[in-house]
Amino acid sequence: MTVQAKAKAQARARKPQKRTTMSDVTTSKPKAKSANFASTEMPKFEIPRFDLPKFEIPKMEVPAAFREFAEKSVTQAKDNWEKMKAVSEEATDLIEDSYATASKGAADYGLKVIEASRANANSMFDYAAELLTVKSLSEAVELSTSHARKQFDALSAQTKELSALAQKVTTETVEPIKESVSSAFKKVA
Repeated sequence: MTVQAKAKAQARARKPQKRTTMSDVTTSKPKAKSANFASTEMPKFEIPRFDLPKFEIPKMEVPAAFREFAEKSVTQAKDNWEKMKAVSEEATDLIEDSYATASKGAADYGLKVIEASRANANSMFDYAAELLTVKSLSEAVELSTSHARKQFDALSAQTKELSALAQKVTTETVEPIKESVSSAFKKVA
C-alpha cells in the first residue's frame, strides 16, 4: 500500500468530528478609544447662502363683484359653522340626557329584579319550612298545590311589573330623540 492509499484509508476510518460553535465568552475589557478621536476636528461646512430674488407683485384691483362674492361666501360659511356647532351641541346634550335616562331606568329595572328574586327566595324558604311540618301526604300535596298557585300568581305579577317598567324606561329614553328628529325634519321641510 502506498502512502497516499494509507492516508485515504485513515481518512475514511476517522469519524467526522463534531464542530462546535464558539461559545467561549471573551472576558477581556474593550479597548478604550484613543484620545486622538476626541481631538480630531471634523471639517466644518457651511450652507451656502443665496439671496432670494425679489419679485414685485403687481398691484391690481380686485373687482368689486368678486370681493363681494368672497365676503358673502365667508359670511355664509361662518353662519353655517355656527348652525352646525349649535346643532352638534344640541345633539350631544340630547344623547347625554338619553343615556342618563337609560342608565337610571336600567338601575331601577335591576333593583326590581333583585326585589322579585328576594321575594321568590323568601317564599321558597317559607314553603320548605311549612313542608317540614306536614304530617300526611295529603297535606304535602295540598301545600305544594297552594304554593305553586301562589308562585304562579306572584311570577305573573312580577312579569307584568317588569315589562311595564321596561316599556316606561324605553319610552322615556326614546321620546326625546324622537321629538328631536321630528323637529329637525320640520325645520328642513
